[in-house]
Amino acid sequence: MYLSKATIIGFLGSNAEVRTANNRSFTTLSVATKSSYKDKKSGKYVSHTEWHRCVVFGKLSEFAGTLKKGAHIQVEGELRSREYESKKTDSKQRIWEVRVDSILKLDRAEKAAPEEQEPSEFSPEEEAA
Repeated sequence: MYLSKATIIGFLGSNAEVRTANNRSFTTLSVATKSSYKDKKSGKYVSHTEWHRCVVFGKLSEFAGTLKKGAHIQVEGELRSREYESKKTDSKQRIWEVRVDSILKLDRAEKAAPEEQEPSEFSPEEEAA
């Protein structure tokens, strides 16, 4: 049995990008995770931000395309590498990305505007109607 699974919880660094290649639509996400550790020499905490390239295909790609910068999300999928020919360096480059199977939006529910909220008490006019 083989398993390549990644779970990432972080924040989007930019709006989702919907793209098309080979007549196939997909969405790319740039997800940031942050970690910190205490430096043994200085005793200070050092923080590190890691950026993860996530690619979403199919129906889930439509939902992913609605995500905006700063969204707090959890993505799960398969960790994959691929090579491409770099035009800048004129050589092959390898990148790692997560092919996303599921997305969970972790943002808190936004508060409704006052006019959209249910009234807490009924007025006498509403009772008579």
